[in-house]
Amino acid sequence: MPTVKTANNDVPAALGYTMPAEWETHEATWLGWPHNASDWPGKFEVIPWVYGEMVRKISAGEKVRLIIRHKKDEAFARRVFKHVGVNLRNIQFVLHPTNRGWTRDTGPLFVKRTLAGKRAETAIVHFHFNAWAKYDNWRKDTKVPETAAKLLRKKLFHAESNGRPFVIEGGGMELNGRGTLISTEECYLHPKIQVRNPGLSQTDIETTLKNYLGVTNVCWLSRGPVGDDTHGHIDDICRFVNAKSLVLVRERNGKDVNHRPLEENWDRVPDLRLEDGTKPEVLELPMPNPLHFDGVRLPASYANFYISNAAVIVPTFNDPNDRVALGILGELFRDRPVVGIHAVDLVWGFGSLHCLTQQQPAV
Repeated sequence: MPTVKTANNDVPAALGYTMPAEWETHEATWLGWPHNASDWPGKFEVIPWVYGEMVRKISAGEKVRLIIRHKKDEAFARRVFKHVGVNLRNIQFVLHPTNRGWTRDTGPLFVKRTLAGKRAETAIVHFHFNAWAKYDNWRKDTKVPETAAKLLRKKLFHAESNGRPFVIEGGGMELNGRGTLISTEECYLHPKIQVRNPGLSQTDIETTLKNYLGVTNVCWLSRGPVGDDTHGHIDDICRFVNAKSLVLVRERNGKDVNHRPLEENWDRVPDLRLEDGTKPEVLELPMPNPLHFDGVRLPASYANFYISNAAVIVPTFNDPNDRVALGILGELFRDRPVVGIHAVDLVWGFGSLHCLTQQQPAV
């Protein structure tokens, strides 16, 4: 196997790379097998079975590359998958030690370009990870993109800004694949909370995102719901469903603690513009009723869905709005089924389906 290529001096955008939209065809989905019981204290035993259902739905239409720490993880995963009816021929086990399994934030992030003769190729961008600037155990996770690049023999770009590693997570960025990226000020611009890149200005951050993802237009919403320990990841709030339309969560109960923070995002909708200067269509997605465990408000959100080749999988919470959210998304995604995955236990880890997955675009 050749030595992995790095390209610190030539940024992806200058070489014609862009990040495709999530709904574009995948070669695979990356997942990290759950093993850190501290992420789901008191509920960890059921989490592998939620993974089993996720993998069953995703692997029906694409390969699943599952990151495992050792062969014991693989054996356990195989038992779970066999019980729930997963076709193991669609699973590739990738050996790499991890701290956690939140692959949206730690996994390989793929960009794509078309060469002469319309031949396409993908590369990997390594946006450096520091556990949301909150936890100490992240040094194994931050090396996942390097392992992926070696395994797939892909070019690897180490994201930098002003000569320093650039820290950002996949869950903090939402793209339409045509040039527009949306994020939140709370997550990446707040002067005190969750400082990922000290000393960088908004212009520095936007320039770096444009350089490494090939976007031309960056939009900022305000903040996310209570309970989200990433402090405002966009994938709990706002998601593109096609190149010109997005869903944005709304809390209609004026007495709920999430009402005002989420309304601040709606206040910005009139000013949102796509890469071509047009206004996006913004559709309302409800919030479930407040969900608590051990007295803790959890970041339950229907926006944390994942678009795979075979289905759009949506977190559900035993809530009356489950049906409403599935109906809205079912009308928007006509080219594949929209299915619910029970996530009451999963969201105790302060994340859900989208947080655990990372797409690898097809070439």
